[in-house]
Amino acid sequence: MSTIFHPITNLPIGDPDLVPFERRHLPSPAEVGRAAEGLILSASGWRKIFAAPDPTAERAPWADPPAGDPEKCADEDSLSPRVAPSDLVLAGAMALVFADWIVRRRGGGEPALLLGTDSRPTGPALADIMTRVFLARGIRVRYLSVVAAPEIMAYSRRACSLEPGNEERAEGFCYVSASHNPPAHNGVKFGTGGGVLPTAEIEPLIASFRELAADPDIGAHIFALVDEVEPRTVASVYTACNGWKRRAVSAYTLFAREIVTGRESLEEQDALLDEMEGAARARPLGVFADFNGSARCLSIDADFLGGIGLRFSSANDGPGRFAHRIVPEGDSLEPARLRLQAAGRADTAYVLGYVPDCDGDRGNLVWRDATSGLAKVLEAQEVFALSVLAELALLVRDGRAERAAVAVNDATSLRVEAIARAFGVGVFRAETGEANVVGLAAALRREGRIVRILGEGSNGGNITSPSKVRDPLATLGAVLKLLLLRDADDPTIASSEGLFHIWLRLSGRLGLWRPDFDMGDVIASLPAFATTSVFEPRAALRIAERDHAELKARYRDLFLRDWEERKTELIRRFGISAWRALATKGTAETEVGEDFAASGRGGLRILLLGAEGRPKGFLWMRGSGTEPVFRIMADIEGGRAVDEDWLLGWQTAMVREADAGR
Repeated sequence: MSTIFHPITNLPIGDPDLVPFERRHLPSPAEVGRAAEGLILSASGWRKIFAAPDPTAERAPWADPPAGDPEKCADEDSLSPRVAPSDLVLAGAMALVFADWIVRRRGGGEPALLLGTDSRPTGPALADIMTRVFLARGIRVRYLSVVAAPEIMAYSRRACSLEPGNEERAEGFCYVSASHNPPAHNGVKFGTGGGVLPTAEIEPLIASFRELAADPDIGAHIFALVDEVEPRTVASVYTACNGWKRRAVSAYTLFAREIVTGRESLEEQDALLDEMEGAARARPLGVFADFNGSARCLSIDADFLGGIGLRFSSANDGPGRFAHRIVPEGDSLEPARLRLQAAGRADTAYVLGYVPDCDGDRGNLVWRDATSGLAKVLEAQEVFALSVLAELALLVRDGRAERAAVAVNDATSLRVEAIARAFGVGVFRAETGEANVVGLAAALRREGRIVRILGEGSNGGNITSPSKVRDPLATLGAVLKLLLLRDADDPTIASSEGLFHIWLRLSGRLGLWRPDFDMGDVIASLPAFATTSVFEPRAALRIAERDHAELKARYRDLFLRDWEERKTELIRRFGISAWRALATKGTAETEVGEDFAASGRGGLRILLLGAEGRPKGFLWMRGSGTEPVFRIMADIEGGRAVDEDWLLGWQTAMVREADAGR
């Protein structure tokens, strides 16, 4: 038997006859231990650089020359598909931990799970060893190969809801991905239903994995598992992948309709989608996608957007063909901006563009100004704010805004509170991390609140109910509804008022209304805030202190000192006269007074207050759960870039001084 290739993409899936490593070449316990040192384990994902050092491997086209000996140094920009035996052992151990969780959860029988990868070069090697471990533990594997995260999760939502005995029933999913990290990184997300496992369930798995990885016999144990699996069993998994992918596409298409419309019945979905399609015929709209080689290349985007009457074009639409950095921020949006600008010159319908990350669960936007003809980049915080504005306006239009709430992470701009206030909606905050925000939304729903939209404003994109994961189609759907659901000619129609009109009316700015509004008018209506992008280099500090609570205790002393020294300038420059300290841990945000250390490894937000105690901005900090950096940011109402820079400079100086004082 030889390597099996995907029938659609012709990408290699794997060789069933090729056991990942030989008994005589098993990595030593010391080698496995060193490999595990680079792991970051959190509810957001388990990640490290998995591409083996290889001086002959291609590197990402944007990468700087490698530093150090390429035969020894891990290179995060490597495009090598090879994974070292020690890292294969770690991947096998990850699969074993999840396999045991699946078996316990099923409580008998032969459980099944979904397995997929994003488009990174190391995905097939990691999926291969995981497939064999799952099979050895008696789990039926439904391999989808390259698949977008929202797609596999939409299919998991359906498959996990089916009765035992149904041929499509599954107990969960394993998704091989490192999201927005550079291409040599990889990792896993485990979940069930339509989302990743919550913190309370993933932490015991992390503990089990650490114990397993430290076992000196782990290499032999993983080898024994993979060696017992018959090649023909592996081959049957690989040859069936296209059939399972088709089912995933079908499930995702149906789910995307529900997400975009906010309606459960097909008839009600059709009514809103038909309304959008009719508006798109009357005022043509075009969308450009720079897929950047992501897993979304193989998803439903073109068909779904075309199905509601949009003009659609794309570039870099082959999986694994990375044209620029994977994270859809900053310079990574520049090619899409230029392509959208060119598309708009040829066809003025083109007003929006988007760029997803590698697993396709986030897509930040570019837009074209109809007046100047120039395309521009939307900041991540603006993307999220527009999505919140659209979905809250839709709730008002549908008469469902009472008891509505928005769940966000602690690094989301106060702009969202300013928007929500106009709709009479509360905003609640959780610690950064998608699982935390999803958990907070679930808790709010148990209290009887309607949480239509949630997400991490600092990262862009949004999670729209009933989804539990970010999705570019949800983001595009929100913005498109603002542009397409306009005032009806017949005022007797219940939904005669358009979404943008509702927003301007409730925010007290009907003077800005004009019937032929465009994207520029919508963006100009957003509350003015200046906010640090968390993906800027100046927002990610390398610190020496490992005890974040101790760092924050020293930071507290410095903040109190500086507060007294800067009081006059803060009042004069920003109207800031008081502060409150808030800590976020998991799904909870609490006030901590002067005990900044109480935030531990969670988020710490210094809320800056103006007259009558009204929040005007904040300073924020938190150690990343998926990267070895300490993130900081500043947010200020009505501010300019120079104001944000002043506040962030102050925050940077205090954090660095606190770190130096260890």
